[in-house]
Amino acid sequence: MPQTNDATLVLASSSRFRQALLDRLLLPYQCCSPDIDETPHPNETPSALVHRLALSKANAVAEHFPNHCIIGSDQIALFEGDILGKPHTEERARENLTRFSGQKVTFLTGLALVDTRHQRHHVHIEPFEVFFRLLSEQEIARYVALEQPLDSAGSFRMEGLGISLFEKLEGRDPNALIGLPLIALCDMLRQAGMNPLGDV
Repeated sequence: MPQTNDATLVLASSSRFRQALLDRLLLPYQCCSPDIDETPHPNETPSALVHRLALSKANAVAEHFPNHCIIGSDQIALFEGDILGKPHTEERARENLTRFSGQKVTFLTGLALVDTRHQRHHVHIEPFEVFFRLLSEQEIARYVALEQPLDSAGSFRMEGLGISLFEKLEGRDPNALIGLPLIALCDMLRQAGMNPLGDV
């Protein structure tokens, strides 16, 4: 979808995967990448972390868009009490997937919509559970080499070859795994007067 400078909707992300999801709603929007510190705070709960990061991303962009609705989103994986973000290296991605083999991993995706037109915001946290099948060392190495999921929480991309890693998925909105819970976003947009199925 062509980006329009006069679009009222702004996606606070440079992720091509989030852009592809937002494209599905057929609403004009523009992108602006936020610059925030994503380091967890001491004793911060997983829910508080994704809530803060999603809202911080939207707020960081909001100061440049005084009459817009800004979407911010962030995601973490939870496994055995550990908060897992992006692996950044192939070695870490292989380590994560080795730990996940045959196990359940919970994902939390924070979604924020900041409406600078009316000075209000709404935040939603979408949970989703992924059940990994038993994975061989060779399968893990091949997957990481082929897809390079180094910038994806959980070390996989569900929208690509990552789907081959799973036994089953449980949750309301599988789009959350890709990084943007569209069901919750549509609800937020309707409340903000931007119904994707409304009058253009």
